[in-house]
Amino acid sequence: MKAKAYSTTGKARAADFELPDAVFDGTVNESVLHEVITAYRANQRQGTHATKTRHTVHGGGRKPWRQKGTGRARAGSIRSALWRGGSVVFGPQPRSYRVRVPKQVRRLAIRSALNARAAEGALIVVEPFAFESPSTKTLVGLFEALELQVGNVLILTDGVKHDLYLSSRNIQGVEVRPWGEASAYDILWSDVVIVEESAFSGDDGNDDAEEDS
Repeated sequence: MKAKAYSTTGKARAADFELPDAVFDGTVNESVLHEVITAYRANQRQGTHATKTRHTVHGGGRKPWRQKGTGRARAGSIRSALWRGGSVVFGPQPRSYRVRVPKQVRRLAIRSALNARAAEGALIVVEPFAFESPSTKTLVGLFEALELQVGNVLILTDGVKHDLYLSSRNIQGVEVRPWGEASAYDILWSDVVIVEESAFSGDDGNDDAEEDS
């Protein structure tokens, strides 16, 4: 599998870049992607929703009227769920939505997401970035040279590139991650994935990507 290769100024190379077979084998496992993305979205939920039961709602300690002789239905508290201003029956309570996904499944999902972007032609390889200082203008110039007319761009770097991160954080829809720290959700969130060429020199690099980060 091959990908388009460019310089850091957006100039196309004569030959395409040969992607490593260890990661880019052309396999896209949609069921695994669905499992991992669903788990990721569930893990983002705070689970702080809460409603008051009749034990926690204020008031209602006194019986509103006597049990018999009034002609009205029996009532033990004005905070019953049948009364306005009362409690809620079976309402949501704080809970954890966290779903644990095995590391091997997360790895497979990341490879599947990368293969999906590569098969679509939405994965681009560029020369290593060499920012001497943060420069948003330089990064925007690269996007213009690449003619990126899409919303979300994910840049995967060879290690931490602080200046590149600072250059991108003021551009809407652009995220920078070190190669190996991007999750399957990050890859599928993006419309285009830009990878530094030197990032492929190591291993598959995606072993430690978190499912909920």
